[in-house]
Amino acid sequence: MEKYIIKGGTPLYGEVDISGAKNAALALIAAAIMTDEDVTLENIPDVSDINQLIDAIETIGAKINRVDRHCVIINGGTINSCIVEEEQMRKIRASYYLLGALLGKFGKAEVALPGGCVIGERPIDQHLKGFRALGATVIQDHGMLNAHADVLRGNNIFFDVSSVGATINIILAAVMAEGKTIIENAAKEPHIVDVANMLNSMGADIRGAGTDKIRINGVEKLHGTVYSTIPDQIEAGTFMCAAAATGGEILIKNVIPKHLECISSKLMEMGCTIIEYDDSVKVKAGDFIRCANIKTLPYPGFPTDMQPQMAAVLTMANGVSTVTESIFENRFKYVAELNRMGAITKVEGRTAIITGVGSIQGAKVKATDLRAGAALVIAGLAAEGFTTVDDIVYIKRGYERFDEKLSGLGATIAKVDSEREEQKFKLKVG
Repeated sequence: MEKYIIKGGTPLYGEVDISGAKNAALALIAAAIMTDEDVTLENIPDVSDINQLIDAIETIGAKINRVDRHCVIINGGTINSCIVEEEQMRKIRASYYLLGALLGKFGKAEVALPGGCVIGERPIDQHLKGFRALGATVIQDHGMLNAHADVLRGNNIFFDVSSVGATINIILAAVMAEGKTIIENAAKEPHIVDVANMLNSMGADIRGAGTDKIRINGVEKLHGTVYSTIPDQIEAGTFMCAAAATGGEILIKNVIPKHLECISSKLMEMGCTIIEYDDSVKVKAGDFIRCANIKTLPYPGFPTDMQPQMAAVLTMANGVSTVTESIFENRFKYVAELNRMGAITKVEGRTAIITGVGSIQGAKVKATDLRAGAALVIAGLAAEGFTTVDDIVYIKRGYERFDEKLSGLGATIAKVDSEREEQKFKLKVG
């Protein structure tokens, strides 16, 4: 099984290019099958979640042309089945976007219940509430979600809680429904705006994406388009944390600085210098890391997908910090792994209390989910000695060439798949 072996203690310097946003690209791929014409998606990340979703739509008949690692042409005109039951779909959360896309286009869909990282309960009740409000019948049977409707009709839908997935799914289902749909208490994340922008370029009529009230006027059909995915806010934030943790200075390129404001402001509070350019951000670590208090919130608040990485930085802060998780209840599984490295962190309910220790030591740790894995890599880069991060299959779900990009910044890191390779690496760099 592949793992990362890291020799820490080296500040990271240089430039890094950020890939397309995984969370946006997953929804864009689902949206692309809603027309019978070619949709060209550019700047998609080459990560396992994306590749599994592309494979899944190909199994139901979509025509796929992989132009290169970051560009794919999708044609949904050849889809011959609305049943998506591939085992791989149970491994990624975004399988549910195919429910909205197929229901919106064909009036029926049967999709495996979503999987993904085990970071807490992620109910899909708001998705089902929205589908039913549009006139669909939805049932759950033997691990599958089955939705069908003779006609989808626009309606007013109020989400009980703001949900990114439900907002995107109802947009997909409503875009070709009869009449007008209004989504209230909609989520406002950047990738929701990205999905709406692409659908509008395909002939949809969606207004208000990025606010808590989205209006959709149904159209008869959609046409092809060429569209480029936004940069990945979370990948960018991860490299920002790596600069802070290692005492380095990194120019992070191909980003939208506004999407990073909540991360930038917190790192400045912790002593970093942040310089924003048109499409890049420079992060320079301070002389020491100051303690801070973080609470995850829906966008534009601090993203839940960044709290493990920030917690890794705070283990080395001067003072006591708190990290409060308001989105997912099981997102602190990584804490035990950080404590193996000398961190002093305890969890009380939904809050982690982190007593900064100044420096941590390398250890053998295990990624418990995607973002936890990235946090442990950051910790390993800052730690004294060698760190081994197991189960990097999680990390590969959302980070493209993570080890290569870090190596380009001066990190001493390698991907190995045996004890022998691990020992060779240690001898080579030790």
